[in-house]
Amino acid sequence: MKITQLRNASAIIQLGGHHILIDPMLAPMGALPPLKLFGRRERNPVVELPVNAEAALAAVTHCLITHCQKGHFDHLDRAGKSWLRKRNVPVICTPHDTAHLRQRGLNVQPLRDVAPGEAQPFLGGTIRTVRCTHGTGVIGRLMEHGVGYFIEFPGEPSLYIAGDTILTDEVRHFVEKFQPAVALVPAGGAKFDVGHEVIMGVADVVEFVGLWRGTTVANHLEALTHCPATRSALRAAADAAGVGHRLIIPADGEAVEFIEARAA
Repeated sequence: MKITQLRNASAIIQLGGHHILIDPMLAPMGALPPLKLFGRRERNPVVELPVNAEAALAAVTHCLITHCQKGHFDHLDRAGKSWLRKRNVPVICTPHDTAHLRQRGLNVQPLRDVAPGEAQPFLGGTIRTVRCTHGTGVIGRLMEHGVGYFIEFPGEPSLYIAGDTILTDEVRHFVEKFQPAVALVPAGGAKFDVGHEVIMGVADVVEFVGLWRGTTVANHLEALTHCPATRSALRAAADAAGVGHRLIIPADGEAVEFIEARAA
């Protein structure tokens, strides 16, 4: 299995012969609106796609969406939808997002409507959904909460894609029970002008890494104005907590390969 970090939450997962694009935000730097009214108000994203993005995207065979409604352009923007339409890429999503994505002309192939945590077929392997909590309180009620995914594929490490979520007891219990070999988690500590964080930040990710035996890959960093966490701060905190050896923080454009089926 190979994970290629593109930008923010967008990544490409290679499983066997499949190249699965996660939550594409493909707009140029500065093409999307600000996400804060005060403080850092520049437009998003604040960085361009990496120079190898075009070549990486050319290999994509499928797309997997964690959430996309209520204006969450950082997981599926106009440029991402246009790219998917032009190439007729199969877009895999939950039943909840099916009509929304079909109305935008995408080649939608929804998962079955099964209970959270129940396994179902996925590209020759299996997939389970894990509920996300994308913030709490008033802000949480305005957010689209979406899902994470747990993928098991023959001959590959198991993978938990957390989606946009804070660190909840449900997430804790899931990784403790299933012990994925690899987890891809949001780490930017996204926060609006009011309210609490709506995804994991530095402290949450450090705690998450310590919950289980596998390797954590952190993304959703240094691309949006409302995500204050930095790669360097996350690395320093993980090393200080003694868990840095099980945390990978890829640069945009960096690919990380996992061969062993289970972390040592």
